[in-house]
Amino acid sequence: MDFKHYLHVLKENTPYDFSNYSDNSIKRRLQKVIADNGLTADQLLEKTQCDKVFVEGLVEQITVNTTELFRDPELWPAYYDKLYPALKAKKSFNIWHAGCSTGMEVYSNMIILNELGLLDKARIYATDISNNMVRQCQKGSYRYAFNKQQLDNFAAVIKKAPINGVSRIDFAKYFDIDEQEDRLQVKDFLRKKVQVKRHDLVKEQMPFYNKFDVIFCRNVLIYFNAALQSKVYQVFHKQLFPKGMMILGNHESLTGFYKTKFSKNGAVYAKSNAFQFQYQ
Repeated sequence: MDFKHYLHVLKENTPYDFSNYSDNSIKRRLQKVIADNGLTADQLLEKTQCDKVFVEGLVEQITVNTTELFRDPELWPAYYDKLYPALKAKKSFNIWHAGCSTGMEVYSNMIILNELGLLDKARIYATDISNNMVRQCQKGSYRYAFNKQQLDNFAAVIKKAPINGVSRIDFAKYFDIDEQEDRLQVKDFLRKKVQVKRHDLVKEQMPFYNKFDVIFCRNVLIYFNAALQSKVYQVFHKQLFPKGMMILGNHESLTGFYKTKFSKNGAVYAKSNAFQFQYQ
């Protein structure tokens, strides 16, 4: 199958453009779609052109939605060692989670903000290309068994490396836990605070009319090619306030032109010429 041709057909017939995703990544995912659905290449093209429900399901299959509560738990204290002084000094601040997936990272961040006494100052926004992920983020309901170990791992990390003096979190404040039903439900005071919208980083204008103090975009850009990464970095740079900070994933880093537009401290990037970290 000519995957380049298929992506052109997808772009012409749907709202989705994956033409600048990593070639190897998109090829693997499309091969899996074909195998899982028992389709020929011609059938895939036909369904893409005339079946909107199928296309939505295809987007779910080829976009990456791997996430956990407090994913990479050892990194969170490091984030807040760098973020906390700047956020604490503000009367209010805006945070955008770009590519929020099911919202687990959004709620992880909000829990820490609340423990630090900062949540009331925060305006939280989250976006994802997938309608299903947006709905899951809004609902805030997850499998307990899947996330229990990650919560335990994070609890162990902050016991050894407190975040601004916080060394223990009572997760019962934030979740209704039903072990028998294997359900972890985010409490309404968190869930109703975040504004969640469907948004395509590649093609669409921002759905929010404000700039941001912090943008989280972890483990999204590794699936984009260099040209598309630069396009997204341009969006982030434009949407950040002068002292704004950007959080990338473990295996993501700036290259080329935008490497000169941010100063790096661990996985945190600040707009250059506007802000110097207090922690060097």
